[in-house]
Amino acid sequence: MHEDHGPVRYGPPAPDPGLPVLPELAAVLAAAADRTRPEPPGGGRALREAACGYWDRRGLHGGPENIVAAPGDQPLLLALIAAHGGDVLMPRPSPATWMPQARLLGRPAYQVPTPAECGGVPDPYALLETVRRVRAEGGRPKLLVLSVADDPTATVAPPELVREACEAAVGEGMHIISDETWRDTVHRPRDTVLLSPAEMCPDDVTVISDLCGAFTPAAWPVAVARFPETARGAVRRARTLDILTALGALVAGPLAPAAAHRAVLSAGALARPPQAGRHLYADLGPLRSRLAELDVTDSMELEEYLTDRLGAPAPGGHRFGDELGALRVRLGTGPLLGATPEEQRESLTAAEPLELPHVERALTTFAAAFGELR
Repeated sequence: MHEDHGPVRYGPPAPDPGLPVLPELAAVLAAAADRTRPEPPGGGRALREAACGYWDRRGLHGGPENIVAAPGDQPLLLALIAAHGGDVLMPRPSPATWMPQARLLGRPAYQVPTPAECGGVPDPYALLETVRRVRAEGGRPKLLVLSVADDPTATVAPPELVREACEAAVGEGMHIISDETWRDTVHRPRDTVLLSPAEMCPDDVTVISDLCGAFTPAAWPVAVARFPETARGAVRRARTLDILTALGALVAGPLAPAAAHRAVLSAGALARPPQAGRHLYADLGPLRSRLAELDVTDSMELEEYLTDRLGAPAPGGHRFGDELGALRVRLGTGPLLGATPEEQRESLTAAEPLELPHVERALTTFAAAFGELR
């Protein structure tokens, strides 16, 4: 029982420490600082045309009339879920905000297991079984939210899995929201094939991307959505715009232009090899006996122990929909870059960042925390 821990530990995890702002990006923001009016609902034309160019370079063509912008992915996804009817399906584990957003709207939401090789995309057979079960219970599964470059597991789903899952969802009459926030953080882009569901099912997929994943600091919230170029897509875009307007969710005017894995495995924990993003999703189940000696028996206690030991947020798997008894945790790599903007810039620009003294100290602390668990 955990009645003494308080409800705060079930809330969203603390945000990852932000990376330093590139001087060029700060200069763009500063040049627009005298803009006192926010962008119009859904974003101004210049912002939407920039988003079109971004997706056009990735083979997803279309005009600015198919784009909507919002101040961050949370209000954008909330508006998108609200614009669609029916029940919501999502992978397990999934980003900590997805399930609460569906519940806030009063929508039944169900998590579907992911395959062993990756997270972010549900196992196609488990997806079909969940759809069957939900319908047998009187539900109406209409929306699947997934992420091919995943948060929290930092994995990239293989194209064949994406294709099978999307075909299964579309075949059952579901629309797909593909969160591609982390696609531009793939660690080895020449070796990793990342396929967007919109490339396979262009009429049945809405793509969203939060710019803070790869382009802007989290303190500058901007997210964009690309709707299918269909009559139904136009209707859903209009509904989303209405909801964003009602929420007052407008992009701020000046923003519009603007070695952890090895340490974890050596301790005996399990983790899928990270392929994207700035974090690692680790399963410390093999260390359960040693953790029990430290009075750590579930993911809440694991979060508390590692956050204290590492001096940085280490949200437990329960925040992402995993079972409380599973000893899983998401470990951010941002703290390894340094404690000050100067150290972080040095880490990002150094030819051999692992040889920097502050990086070596951070890695030593990180490795020591897991070494104690052997």
